[in-house]
Amino acid sequence: MSSKKRLGIFGWGVVAPQAPNVEVFEKKLETACSWLEPFQGFGPSNFLVGHPEFDFALYRPWIDARFEPRRYTQLAQKAGSTVKFAIGAFVQALGQNPGLEQELRDLGPLAHVYVGTGLGDFPLIYRISIDYYEAQREWNRFWCRPEHNEELAAYQAASPEEREELRRRLHAPEDPEETGTAGDRERRADTWFAFWVHSSRGLRQYLQELQEIEIEGIHGDVESEKGHLIRRKMTARRKLNARWRCPTEPWESVDANILWNIPNIPAAQITMLGRITGASFSPVAACAGFGTALSLAARAIRSGEARAVVVGMTDPEPHPLSVGAFFQARVVSHDGQVCKPFTAMRGTHISGGACVWIVGDADYLAGKGMKPLGLEILGIALSSDAEHIITPSREGPQRAIRGALAEAGIEPGEVTTWDLHATATPGDWAELQNALDVFGATPFLTARKGSFGHGMSVCGGWELTAQHMGFSTGKLHPVDLQKEDLHRDIAPYHQCLVGRELAPLEGGVAGKINMGVGGVNACVICRRWGDGPPLGNG
Repeated sequence: MSSKKRLGIFGWGVVAPQAPNVEVFEKKLETACSWLEPFQGFGPSNFLVGHPEFDFALYRPWIDARFEPRRYTQLAQKAGSTVKFAIGAFVQALGQNPGLEQELRDLGPLAHVYVGTGLGDFPLIYRISIDYYEAQREWNRFWCRPEHNEELAAYQAASPEEREELRRRLHAPEDPEETGTAGDRERRADTWFAFWVHSSRGLRQYLQELQEIEIEGIHGDVESEKGHLIRRKMTARRKLNARWRCPTEPWESVDANILWNIPNIPAAQITMLGRITGASFSPVAACAGFGTALSLAARAIRSGEARAVVVGMTDPEPHPLSVGAFFQARVVSHDGQVCKPFTAMRGTHISGGACVWIVGDADYLAGKGMKPLGLEILGIALSSDAEHIITPSREGPQRAIRGALAEAGIEPGEVTTWDLHATATPGDWAELQNALDVFGATPFLTARKGSFGHGMSVCGGWELTAQHMGFSTGKLHPVDLQKEDLHRDIAPYHQCLVGRELAPLEGGVAGKINMGVGGVNACVICRRWGDGPPLGNG
């Protein structure tokens, strides 16, 4: 990059399958094994997933030491898994350097938060949607009873010929009692009652009475009157519902926790818990999300907009919707076996969790007595394939790789190790070819989705953290991969692929690529701290 400011990592935290924190994560990297387990969401099935190991209660002492006791209770009740995972990873990250928490506060607008998500907390939205759906069905059927809906009662009393004419004239849907099979009758009935509820005279009366309750506003002092007004309205609504004997209104069944878990809330909660007052938002770039957040942080720090940025990604636990969607996209394995990159190309496995880094102006933070972790971040580049939503191109990732190398001022031959996106799909072959095209003499290659699976947005964070933890100490942690596992087209390159043995190596530069759904690519180039000028000279 054009600026002389150097980027370092000063805190990191992880929530991953079988790894509730960054210390366990690092320990598990020492052995080549699977972190996956059978998926229970469909009942019995052959899917394997990476279910995050996490207990939010472990963070209660940290929260209670800084806030009123009700703060933890609110988070425990209102926050979904993506928010809780991100909070846990953030608290872990603060623990790596004493004084980092206070420094983020003291920096004011020069401390930012860029923590995103790939899919959002759709398990929570799914649950709330089911509650709403059931409430709406009951509501529609209640107001379509004969005593509340004269038009529907008249239709039901009519002859078959008169019913057909009424449906034609009113543009009504098909009568579920007259058409369709037993299998789709319930779905047709939902459409039927949703149409006729608009004819309910009883519902119109009810809504008029409800409007008279809700129309009352605050006329006196706002602060002293608002609580009394809310309670009066609640009491009046209860009495109204008791008089009509109607079920709960569908809008009352929708949990407000949807709002407390929209995509920017993990970042927002980190600002509140850390009292960080600079800019915060939630970048979304699918599997390239972590690298994208890191790129934005690098730009902000090197431009002077920030001195430290909390970056990260968080994904919910595996869910039937995510597992099923990835399976229908033909990128998920369903044979009950751990599927490894570069082997039979049967597909990946879905995982959930979080990864949070605190990155900053390395010279500035080192001057505050803080020590960097992992590797120095040299260059980051983003690109789009502009071609296909699932299948990666060769040109798009290469643009990101070459752009990151140029920004870092690194020649391809200087790269000692390279971590691949590698999803155990046919795209692995194209990705290997990209590495051969760019680097020629291929560096040591790692691919870790066979170990902890594929987090939609967090995968890049896990993989980068694993690379930094090993390479910063002159080694590469083993990967559950053996020569005899390799696909026949990839077997000739086995000497480049890190397998089940710890791989000591020399050299100073590491690289990483992630390729996201939609054709977005993020490439990161880093080097060992001892191979550059000492901190304080930047």
